[in-house]
Amino acid sequence: MDFLHRNGELIIQHLQKDYRAYYNFLNFMSSVGDPRNIFSIYFPLWFQINQTVGTRMIWIAVTGDWFNLIFKWILFGHRPYWWIQETQTYPNNSSACLEQFPTTCEMGPGSPSGHAMGLSCLWYVMVTAALSHTVNRMDKFSITLHRLTWSFLWSLFWLIQISVCISRVFIATHFPHQVILGVIGGMLVAEAFEHAPGIHTASLSLYLKINLFLFLFALGFYLLFRLLDIDLLWSMPIAKKCANPDWIHIDTTPFAGLVRNLGVLFGLGFAINSEMFLMSCGGENCYKLSFQLLCAMTSLTALQLYHFIKIPTHTEHLFYVLSFCKSASIPLTVVALIPYCIHILMKPSEKKIK
Repeated sequence: MDFLHRNGELIIQHLQKDYRAYYNFLNFMSSVGDPRNIFSIYFPLWFQINQTVGTRMIWIAVTGDWFNLIFKWILFGHRPYWWIQETQTYPNNSSACLEQFPTTCEMGPGSPSGHAMGLSCLWYVMVTAALSHTVNRMDKFSITLHRLTWSFLWSLFWLIQISVCISRVFIATHFPHQVILGVIGGMLVAEAFEHAPGIHTASLSLYLKINLFLFLFALGFYLLFRLLDIDLLWSMPIAKKCANPDWIHIDTTPFAGLVRNLGVLFGLGFAINSEMFLMSCGGENCYKLSFQLLCAMTSLTALQLYHFIKIPTHTEHLFYVLSFCKSASIPLTVVALIPYCIHILMKPSEKKIK
């Protein structure tokens, strides 16, 4: 493992030296890979276009991030920005100093990369969903179009994955092998859920059972290791050695991601089984382009306003509770509240036309 770390450190030094001028672009690509964008950008768009794909996207994102957490706890992966300070492999303190950035100082273990895993999950779902619409007809023109679309979309997929992976290595948050593991892991999770039946018609009780299982398994896994005198939160004290304390955020802790994902899944289950959803998306409106566009634009606008809602971080347990509630409100807003309000507003105009 030290071999991977030392060679990874050399790659990071090379990137930071030769690609410093591209910092803004690389930092942007790192933000693109943030798993939270799945809920605030990609999901609102896809759910209004295709409810089945949008629902599957949430299930895959939540499950993929959960697997990412478990693997992080198992693999005990160091992050470059703290490993270089902690390692004893360099004689006479001869190790070089890696540059740190505002997005560097994440607090959980580093392997596999959550950004790379979440983004590969997401784009795998989007690419396969888009390609599925080009195979309905089998005439010569359709086959040619499918092949061209296949080449373009998978080229775009790998271009984005490689860009995000390079950006995560550049800011010294991950070693190269960690982002590679993330991409492969994300694709495997997405493929496993690709043909899972009944996800978009799951009952509220199933959502609650899955939520409870994911939470209890993760908590039990953590407590079991504590009984074995192994602290799975070992990375948090080390991460606080970040160059700038202001760059350390509680929402990058392992349990913060778990709570956020459980909140989103709970909110989706509650919303998709609510009367508001059935009234607004159960009728003809659901298939109207004007209705879909209004819902998508309103959802995106509303979720951007969520960024202004700051959760207090002075009490860790309170932060987790409020984070769960805020996350649950996202699918409730996208799936139930906004479509229902637009459905009500469109009713009077439909009556006038009749």
